[in-house]
Amino acid sequence: MGTDSRAAGALLARASTLHLQTGNLLNWGRLRKKCPSTHSEELRDCIQKTLNEWSSQINPDLVREFPDVLECTVSHAVEKINPDEREEMKVSAKLFIVGSNSSSSTRNAVDMACSVLGVAQLDSVIIASPPIEDGVNLSLEHLQPYWEELQNLVQSKKIVAIGTSDLDKTQLEQLYQWAQVKPNSNQVNLASCCVMPPDLTAFAKQFDIQLLTHNDPKELLSEASFQEALQESIPDIRAHEWVPLWLLRYSVIVKSRGIIKSKGYILQAKRKGS
Repeated sequence: MGTDSRAAGALLARASTLHLQTGNLLNWGRLRKKCPSTHSEELRDCIQKTLNEWSSQINPDLVREFPDVLECTVSHAVEKINPDEREEMKVSAKLFIVGSNSSSSTRNAVDMACSVLGVAQLDSVIIASPPIEDGVNLSLEHLQPYWEELQNLVQSKKIVAIGTSDLDKTQLEQLYQWAQVKPNSNQVNLASCCVMPPDLTAFAKQFDIQLLTHNDPKELLSEASFQEALQESIPDIRAHEWVPLWLLRYSVIVKSRGIIKSKGYILQAKRKGS
């Protein structure tokens, strides 16, 4: 493992961008034996296993090339959707903005998800509330740049429907009134409210917005947690130099049977100062 780790460390020391994709987690035999208790644990586990597997299979030619963008993936877990079966599948994603204040992250994430899954379009994308400073309330201004990019992706037929997460009635109403492409869903965290707020329910019903539930933590992936996973997998690296920009979790469901055919994570990280 030492040599693999050194090669991976050398590549990461020279690269400026890291694209990590887990492939279909249902193909990860080893991951299934251990059931992580939270989404954050599952994600960290996936990041480490993907890094370990990738670093053990580095092509010597890659070390000679020192690419600026590193594609870190596990080839046996990658699974594209068969074009003949595309109509039978619903492809959904949830996008978490982690350390980026650039709305182009939204387009990058959607483009990469389409490429990974071999599809031209995602059926649904929900955006988690972007990170804001402590003590600051989420406002329409925080959401607008990301929503504008999502609207562009709907208009260019990259996404069919777009939704939000953890907006209260006032926030959802403000977004709805301003947006050209209206949100078709809003996720509510049941850990923070056992019963849907009546004002939110009434507004959603009036404007035909689906209210869904989720149990994601407020911060699914922190900068520190990503750096720890990186350091544990590849000790020969300055992990503190790497910052995750965004994370996308996708699922592919067989419409007629409601079963999950595929699910996984994709993330982009950047090296500070590169």
